[in-house]
Amino acid sequence: MNPNHKAMEIDNILANKRVILFYNGVISALTLFVQHADDSICTPAALPSLSEALPEGEIDQLAVNVHPAAIARAVNELMGLPENLLKAEPGFSEQIDTPQGIVTVYLARFDLLDPPHEMVANKGNTLKTLTELRERPPAEMELLRRAYTLIMES
Repeated sequence: MNPNHKAMEIDNILANKRVILFYNGVISALTLFVQHADDSICTPAALPSLSEALPEGEIDQLAVNVHPAAIARAVNELMGLPENLLKAEPGFSEQIDTPQGIVTVYLARFDLLDPPHEMVANKGNTLKTLTELRERPPAEMELLRRAYTLIMES
């Protein structure tokens, strides 16, 4: 497939979407979130300033939905990660009201036994605990709270 066509396909899949990447240890229950080089927890781009989380349960139904697995695959490819490394976390789809319109945020986990510290660092990012991320903007903190609740309840 033409690289430009593939890039356009990924852009289309990720339009008005963000993904929070995390690692959750099966044995230890250690939960780490990716913080990107731009300081955001969202992939492929930070949320705009003045973004606000919509109240839980208040979801604006979209005319066309993309399956979360396709979104996880697109982020996996965009970041140049090994194939199928990211797995979509079912049940997490949160909406954020931004100055540019509604953005839907998904959750994807690293499908590994050990935290991918080196792999994440090679992309210019870091893995951090929820406590280490406590100074995030309000919309990101609310997303992290909702994500962490879902992860712990799974």
